[in-house]
Amino acid sequence: MRRVRYEHTGGPLFLEEVPEPVAGPGELLVRTEAIGVTLPVVRKVTEAAEPIPLGGEVAGEVVAVGEGVTRFRTGDRVTGLGFGHAYADLTLLHESMASPIPDGAGAVDAVALVRSGLVALGALEAARPVPGESALVTAAASGIGHLAVQLARLRGASRVVGAVSGSGKSAFVRALGADEVVTYDTDGWGAPVDYALDAVGGDLLTPAIGALAPGGRLVAYSSGGGTVRAHDLLVGARSVTGFQMARFAREDPERYERWRQELWRLFTQGTLRPAVHGEFTLEDAASAHAAIESRGNLGKVVLRP
Repeated sequence: MRRVRYEHTGGPLFLEEVPEPVAGPGELLVRTEAIGVTLPVVRKVTEAAEPIPLGGEVAGEVVAVGEGVTRFRTGDRVTGLGFGHAYADLTLLHESMASPIPDGAGAVDAVALVRSGLVALGALEAARPVPGESALVTAAASGIGHLAVQLARLRGASRVVGAVSGSGKSAFVRALGADEVVTYDTDGWGAPVDYALDAVGGDLLTPAIGALAPGGRLVAYSSGGGTVRAHDLLVGARSVTGFQMARFAREDPERYERWRQELWRLFTQGTLRPAVHGEFTLEDAASAHAAIESRGNLGKVVLRP
C-alpha cells in the first residue's frame, strides 16, 4: 500500500510503498476514503525534532477487525482519529476512537464534520454560552473555526464576530452567519463580546482577551501557545479556560458521544454545514500542507487516496 512519510524536520513529504498493516487487539483496519489535514500535524512536520507518523482524522470502510472488537465489523463505514500513519491507503483506528458514519453521509462530510466539530462544540460548551450573548471566534475560516461560528449562532448568540488573517475571507465567514468580520491587524475588534473561542494563541491572545466585555470568558484551544498576563484578566474580571478534546475523549466518553450525535443531527437537519477548502491526492500532500501553512484555507483541507 501507499503512505506519505518524511525523513527529517521540514520534509519533504514523499510517497512510499509499504506492507499493509495488521489490526491488533481492539483495532480496526480501515481503507481510507478521506483524511483530514490539521495545523497540529503540519506544525509537527515543520517543528518536531524527529520524524513522526502523520496521524489525523480519517473516514472509510472497515476491511478487518482485531481481537476483542465488538462495536464494528467488516464493511462498516467509520470515522475517527488515528495516531499512527493516517496519510495512507489503509490505516489503523482503535475501536474507542472510531464512530459510525450515518447512512447518506459521505467520507468527506465525516472528516470535515466530526473531529473539527467536536473541538468547536467542546470549546463552545467550555465558554458556558447564554442565549443572547455575543461571541468572537478567531481563525473563523478554518476547519474548526467555520463550524464554531455556526454553532455559536445555533446556541443563541445574538452577535457573532469572526476574526481572520485577511479580508479575502470575510465573505466566506459572513455567509456562515457572522455579523462582523475583523482582521487580526485591525486596531480594536469592535464592540466587546461576552465570550471568545480562540484557535490561534500566540501574539493574538492579548487582543482576543482585550475584546472581552467585563466578566467575559475566553476559551483557548490552539496549539500556538502564548502568554496570558494576569493584569489583562484582573481588569474587567475576565477569565481564560483551556480546552483539550483528547481529555474529554478519554475521561468523559458519554459526553463525547452526545456531542458527536448532536453534530450529526445538526448536519442531517441542514443547520450545520461543513465546508471543504479543497481535496488533494496523497501524491500532492505537500500542497495540502501548504494550504494550511499559508492560512489561506476556507474550511477543511482533505486528502483523498
